[in-house]
Amino acid sequence: MGIILAVLVFGTIVFVHELGHFLLAKANGIRVDEFSIGMGPRLLSKVKGETRYSLKLFPIGGSCMMGEDDVEDMSEGSFNSKSVWARMAVVAAGAVFNFILAFIFAVIIVGYAGYDEPIISGTLEGYSAEAEGMQAGDRIVRMNGKKINLWREVTYYNMFHQGETVDLVYERDGEKHEVTIIPKQDEDGNYLLGVLSPGKYTKANVLTAMQYGVYEVKFWISTTIESLKMLVTGAVGVDQLSGPVGIVDVVDETYQQSKSYGFLVVLMQMLNIGILLSANLGVMNLLPLPALDGGRLVFMIIEAIRGKRVPPDKEGMVHFVGMILLFALMIFVFFNDIKRIF
Repeated sequence: MGIILAVLVFGTIVFVHELGHFLLAKANGIRVDEFSIGMGPRLLSKVKGETRYSLKLFPIGGSCMMGEDDVEDMSEGSFNSKSVWARMAVVAAGAVFNFILAFIFAVIIVGYAGYDEPIISGTLEGYSAEAEGMQAGDRIVRMNGKKINLWREVTYYNMFHQGETVDLVYERDGEKHEVTIIPKQDEDGNYLLGVLSPGKYTKANVLTAMQYGVYEVKFWISTTIESLKMLVTGAVGVDQLSGPVGIVDVVDETYQQSKSYGFLVVLMQMLNIGILLSANLGVMNLLPLPALDGGRLVFMIIEAIRGKRVPPDKEGMVHFVGMILLFALMIFVFFNDIKRIF
């Protein structure tokens, strides 16, 4: 069951990503040769107009083929015949649509389950928060300048910044107060701020569901970026990266844990995973790395600044090397998932 659910979740996310490229290409009069979901041999295929629509064997990706790598093709309707701004819009649209999908999922979840306001239920005895006079009902507003909208942001901020002193702003009775919190180690060696979780979710209406839907997406985008920073700095190792096999394992484990609570709970759990994956895919695709959408955007930004294109052969070589490295990383992550699970 985990494989089926993972395919449905990941397939939806990939479809929406490629749909973003497709719709913006059409809007800008760009010819799309093939729009496909999956990779490998075609299972189903239909040509309509100038575009072939395909469903392929392996449900681990997708594509919107616009001839963007054929830099010599400047014919009417070709990708490279369009202005740099039109091409930038098409390339960025995939990630933007992923963020929109994550927002839609988030609004549904918040509308169903409510939202976790950053309001503390109390303080731990002997910790800095108690010494600074914080008390139940205080709303955390900022931590070291970072705006806080959800309780999970408090938890994750402390997790990503273990042991760091926190200049914390909280609100009580409409007035803001600023304190300095010095984390203290507990008996397990974890640094705690000494503030206690609210332990409940606030029921949402239509407006707050949309408002906190935005906060949910912002939270997962920020979490993805923080995780990448930890990867770059060596705080976490590449052996902790996870790919399609790992995703299937997480989806199956989540399903097994939630199925006894009924279909609606399973659906909400899958949507929650969908938010994480969609936001993650959006961020990853915008990284300024060769072969990714972000890498292509870098060359287009340079083109917009210079007023002329980077020589196609040089850009093509950069993307080719990037593609090889990307495939090598995918293979490493695949075998790493297999080793970790089995």
